[in-house]
Amino acid sequence: MGKQNKTRKLKEKDRLKSKKKEKKNPSALKEGEVPQRPSCLFFQYNTQLGPPYHILVDTNFINFSIKAKLDLVQSVMDCLYAKCIPCITDCVMAEIEKLGQKYQVPLRITKDPRFQLLPCTHKGTYADDCLHKCHIMATVDWDLKRRICKIPEVPIMYVSNHR
Repeated sequence: MGKQNKTRKLKEKDRLKSKKKEKKNPSALKEGEVPQRPSCLFFQYNTQLGPPYHILVDTNFINFSIKAKLDLVQSVMDCLYAKCIPCITDCVMAEIEKLGQKYQVPLRITKDPRFQLLPCTHKGTYADDCLHKCHIMATVDWDLKRRICKIPEVPIMYVSNHR
């Protein structure tokens, strides 16, 4: 009996030691974690974003703005209350051209001189790979929104309720 009591006591001591070791500093940041900042100070931390705003437009955003009968450039300027330069990558242009005759109106809109054409550095014509940190992303695609939300300091613009 004496031997069993000693082993039980040792186990209790080991349990207490392991609980003390598990405590970590809660204020320590994990690797790759960005500290949360107040949203009112967004432009103070993101100095590269400022008027005139460069807005990277997605294929779905163009199609939804046409369905909602919105002038793309004017509605974006009304939203941000500043001068905006809508930008389209080569991938988005290729996607719209692939859609064919049904999407001639979006193709005509993208060839407007107010839109700036950006060259792509990646392979293929998949437009979701063109993510830039110094642009506001304009999209309606939920999967792309989730991907962009994981990247800090990239604002998202979308069409909702015909606005």
